[in-house]
Amino acid sequence: MKNIDNPSEKIIIALDGMDKNNVFNLLEKIPEIIWVKVGLELFVSEGPDVLSILKDKGKKIFLDLKFHDIPTTVARACFSASKTGAELISLHTCSGIKALKMANEAASEGAAKVNLKPPKLLGITILTSWNRESFANDLLINQSIDQRVIHLAEIASKSGLGGCVCSPREVKFLREVYPETFELVTPGIRSLGSNVNDQSRVSDASEAIKMGASKLVIGRAITQSNDPAYMFKSFCDKVVI
Repeated sequence: MKNIDNPSEKIIIALDGMDKNNVFNLLEKIPEIIWVKVGLELFVSEGPDVLSILKDKGKKIFLDLKFHDIPTTVARACFSASKTGAELISLHTCSGIKALKMANEAASEGAAKVNLKPPKLLGITILTSWNRESFANDLLINQSIDQRVIHLAEIASKSGLGGCVCSPREVKFLREVYPETFELVTPGIRSLGSNVNDQSRVSDASEAIKMGASKLVIGRAITQSNDPAYMFKSFCDKVVI
C-alpha cells in the first residue's frame, strides 16, 4: 500500500468549459489546488497569458493541447510550450517516434532558454471517448483498444517521453510494465453512479490510484458541482490508500 503525504498532488483540475473569471473564482474557493489542466477550450478563449497568471498563483500546469502534426511542427510547438513553465505537456503518440523524439529534445531546449526545468511530455494513447465499437467502425482498426494502448505506450517510452495519458481501464497492465517514474495520467475519473458524459472508459478515483495511476484529471465532477470545495476534498480522501 502507498502512503500519500499530500493527496492534492494526485489531482489535476481540468479547467475545461471555464473562462478566466471562473478559474479565478474556483482557485479562491479551493486554495488547496496544486495542479490545473489547461486544455484547448481555455487556451483558445483566453490565450497563453492565462498560463502566466496561473504560474503567478503558484499552480502547476498540465498543458493539454494534444499536439499532433509533422515532426518539425510538433517539435517547434513543444519548444514554445516548454517556455511557459508548464510541468506537463501532451502530444499525440500517433505522431510517431521521430516526432516524439524531436519534441522531447525541443522541449528541453526551450526550457533551458528561459532557465526552467524541462517539462515532462506525455503521449496521448487512446482518448477516453472511444469505445470498442466506435474504434472499429469509425477508424476500421481491428486491434482492441487495450492492444493499441500497449503499443502506443511503448512508443512513448522508447521515444524518451515522461509518461502517457490513458484511461483508468488501462492503468493496471501498463503499470505492470513501467516504473513509477513513467507517469500514467488518467482522465475519465467519475464517482460511482455518476454521469459519464462524453467519456466511455471511466473508473472511480480510488480504483485508479490502486491500479497505479500517477495523477487523476478531474473536471466537471468538481468544477460544475454545487460545492466544488467539498467535492475536491472528497476526491482527495479517495486517493489516500
